[in-house]
Amino acid sequence: MKDAEELHRFEARVEGRLAGFADYIRTGNLVVYPHTEVDPRYEGQGIGGALARAALDDARTRALPVLATCPFISSWMTRHPEYLALAYQNRSRVTD
Repeated sequence: MKDAEELHRFEARVEGRLAGFADYIRTGNLVVYPHTEVDPRYEGQGIGGALARAALDDARTRALPVLATCPFISSWMTRHPEYLALAYQNRSRVTD
């Protein structure tokens, strides 16, 4: 896994070929994961899970909450509850 910072994504490569990526939007306060994609030739080989783990481990290292709008990353977090503590919690309140 490589953080391709200039492209704002984590990349997985197999034998030098791009196998998949997880896009991100990172600020000093939050990281958003909007999209993950795995090349069909590599589906079912754990590429998506490895991307999710790398992206979430990076967020944990940076102490950034995660807003996972990507359905894959969101469901991966649910299946791996050790990452749920990273989930962004909206703390704003609506008052009358």
